[in-house]
Amino acid sequence: MSSSREAATGGSEQVPRAVQTVLEALEKLKFGAIQLTVHEGRLVQVDITERHRYPN
Repeated sequence: MSSSREAATGGSEQVPRAVQTVLEALEKLKFGAIQLTVHEGRLVQVDITERHRYPN
């Protein structure tokens, strides 16, 4: 998990909370969507829709 955070920031820099939320969602999500809401150039909301697939 920390390797993707380090790659996104170039190493030891502090990751903004919004970016950390998106990275964690990407790591956990198997099927679904991540929607980012931006107001005046700033990320203000992250919506995560998770889908569960069941075999027939």
